[in-house]
Amino acid sequence: MIAVIRPALVAAALAAITLPARAEDRSVLLNCKAMVERASKDASAASEAELTRCRQVIREWALRDARTTVDEQGRPLR
Repeated sequence: MIAVIRPALVAAALAAITLPARAEDRSVLLNCKAMVERASKDASAASEAELTRCRQVIREWALRDARTTVDEQGRPLR
């Protein structure tokens, strides 16, 4: 019984770790920037959970853009 449960738990843990690593498209970034901007003007514009998620998306895009040497069409940035 334990021999069956342990691999299932390992697989579930690996799935949980890799799911948040999926890449968001640029529209998600733009929507998050707009939501954070609205929230800075109106405190009731979004929930704290939504703002936290959006701030994380913005951070991830900033890190991704810092490592990228080409734009979305493949042209060099520098």
